[in-house]
Amino acid sequence: MLREDDEPGHAHPHPHPRPRGNQPNGAGETVTIEQKVLAKNDLLADRNRTWMTQRGIAAVNVMSSPGAGKTTLLERTITALGGRRPLAVIEGDQETRLDADRIGRTGCAVVQVNTGAGCHLDAEMMRDALTALTPAEGSLLMVENVGNLVCPALFDLGERAKVVIISVTEGTDKPLKYPYMFAAADLILINKADLLPYVDFDVEQCARHARSVNPDVRVLTVSATTGEGLDHWYDWLAAQR
Repeated sequence: MLREDDEPGHAHPHPHPRPRGNQPNGAGETVTIEQKVLAKNDLLADRNRTWMTQRGIAAVNVMSSPGAGKTTLLERTITALGGRRPLAVIEGDQETRLDADRIGRTGCAVVQVNTGAGCHLDAEMMRDALTALTPAEGSLLMVENVGNLVCPALFDLGERAKVVIISVTEGTDKPLKYPYMFAAADLILINKADLLPYVDFDVEQCARHARSVNPDVRVLTVSATTGEGLDHWYDWLAAQR
């Protein structure tokens, strides 16, 4: 379906941290290898993007730390949006089919990608998943990335948009500790709002931290468990075409 000789779109390598100051022997070689890996990934991502754009498929890359509620959010989203638009899911995890099995029980088309020791999905994995899944034209494709607040932000998959989920159990300062992840986001969901009475979490302060690294990012407060705030999430998804 997606061949190596498919015509790529315009490449746009992601910015990523550069070493500073004096580097040990071999550091320059490490940076060169990293640049080559990211350049190859971006080329494949653009091929993915072109293939999906031609078919009206909008892919949303959902990222978070482990346990922030990605799978629960996707289950609820599939149930709420079923019938409005074709839906499909790519599940990324190091091991097991646990999350894919949960999604499969909703009746949604799903494919599992196990990364082994890898801490993120990349464009080649995305291409293989698209080949296996073959989402319908006009689909909304949800990609649940590996739970990690660092590596997934560096690797373009060819997605339409990036969403970062932070749960209120994680701490208000996460956007400051992991700035690139939040800087890359098109939307930030503050999840598990139903637990706010029981944890020390300042929603407004977290949003300010997020906007300090990404001034124009939209921030929504939701609960995937109770449904609080999810209508705004569904409206945002409806605009991804």
